[in-house]
Amino acid sequence: MTINRRVQTLDEFTIQQLRNFPNATGELSGLLRDMGLAAKRVNVEVNKAGLIDILGDAGSVNVQGEEVKKLDVFANNQFVGVLRHGISCAGIGSEELDDILVFDDEISNNSKYVCLFDPLDGSANIDVNVSIGTIFSVFRRVTPVGTPVTLADFLQPGIKQVAAGYVIYGSSTILVYATRRGVNGFTLDPSIGEWTLSHPDIKCPPAGKIYSVNHGNFFQYEEGVRKYINVCQQKEASEGGPYTQRYIGSMVSDVHRNLIKGGIFMYPALKDKPGGKLRLLYECSPFAFIVEVAGGLATDGKQRILDIQPTHVHQRTPLYIGSKLMMEELNSYINPDQS
Repeated sequence: MTINRRVQTLDEFTIQQLRNFPNATGELSGLLRDMGLAAKRVNVEVNKAGLIDILGDAGSVNVQGEEVKKLDVFANNQFVGVLRHGISCAGIGSEELDDILVFDDEISNNSKYVCLFDPLDGSANIDVNVSIGTIFSVFRRVTPVGTPVTLADFLQPGIKQVAAGYVIYGSSTILVYATRRGVNGFTLDPSIGEWTLSHPDIKCPPAGKIYSVNHGNFFQYEEGVRKYINVCQQKEASEGGPYTQRYIGSMVSDVHRNLIKGGIFMYPALKDKPGGKLRLLYECSPFAFIVEVAGGLATDGKQRILDIQPTHVHQRTPLYIGSKLMMEELNSYINPDQS
């Protein structure tokens, strides 16, 4: 068998990155590999979900007021377990847990990082075999190393993230992660059980022809958003159109597609949800970090997502995210006074 040495695994890639920074401890690389391990375990269960008793509701409601799926519980347990037994994470915050979880032991207390994640984004799609995913975020702790982490370590603005990423469980399984040095994607090769570099140095195109929004809520959106959607529907070829509307209902899939092809994803505030629905720390902030490193933009309609100072771990926010030129055009409609 001939081995293609031009293909890098996640481990090889992170080791190569470490060589560029002689003073690096490797702790962040270890944490990313831990996330990759947990994602592999989740992927196995996702791929056989229809064959075992893992579909459907778990019979409980999470802190968000949403029905918990069985696979949600499994995914959360996998990520918590891997990170708890690793050496690179001092504590976690999860969309599925009411409060932060502190790993109060000697090794964990000496770790530099905390991690927040949505273990299974788009889980309402599990029973109909639509792509779902995991979203995660990594912060350097602000409390002294050697002590248990506290809530202050998690309530940091997104601009202070040191890494963020997501996994898509779809026709292929892809892990994308960003540090300040760039965004890279790895596809899981099931024949060897390794993440292999498939999307090096991802850049978000400055413009695209895809807009992603739930049209069913059109009349609950503010006037500026409705105007922009109408513009998207009426784009002529001379204006960069015509635009195509694509909305999967799984944020990981929608934002991944737009990141690769160019486009804009919108989850505006609603009349009955003026604070928005998506979670700032588990969904919006990680994706904002990834997309901005790749050259795009992300706002809540008024300010940059990465500049928002969170006040609680389950805080919600509206979200607009995507290609730079499309985001600037949107802003001209929702904030005309800034134009």
